[in-house]
Amino acid sequence: MNLIEYFDQHRGVGVLSTADTSGMVNSALYARPHFRDDQTIGFIMADRHSHANLQNNPQASYLFLEEGSGYRGCRLHLTMIGQETDEKVIASIKRRPLPTPCMPEGATRFLVWFRIDRVRPLLGEEYEEAQETAKSGAE
Repeated sequence: MNLIEYFDQHRGVGVLSTADTSGMVNSALYARPHFRDDQTIGFIMADRHSHANLQNNPQASYLFLEEGSGYRGCRLHLTMIGQETDEKVIASIKRRPLPTPCMPEGATRFLVWFRIDRVRPLLGEEYEEAQETAKSGAE
């Protein structure tokens, strides 16, 4: 799957999940990712729970549910590889103004970069593979 094309062509809802060092999970709504290249994505974020968790635990998961009926989308397993606060860089990739509750006026914004470690469909591939194997064995 070419993720750059996929996210250019699909709209929907995204959820980024992170965990702190004790394993407490935080999930938050995030827009479609910004691409540096086909294996590196970024999200613009404030210094809130998601950003704080990533300072100690670089692992994250992004779930994207496509608009429309049914359950189509993807899940990305991610590792944070860096961040920047350069407002010119952030402004150059921003698609629209961030809502005030998400990004209060004057708050520091971070462009957090992630390596894509694994891409999975929205609905579990292991379950589908197991069902196919079971059907093959029964025949």
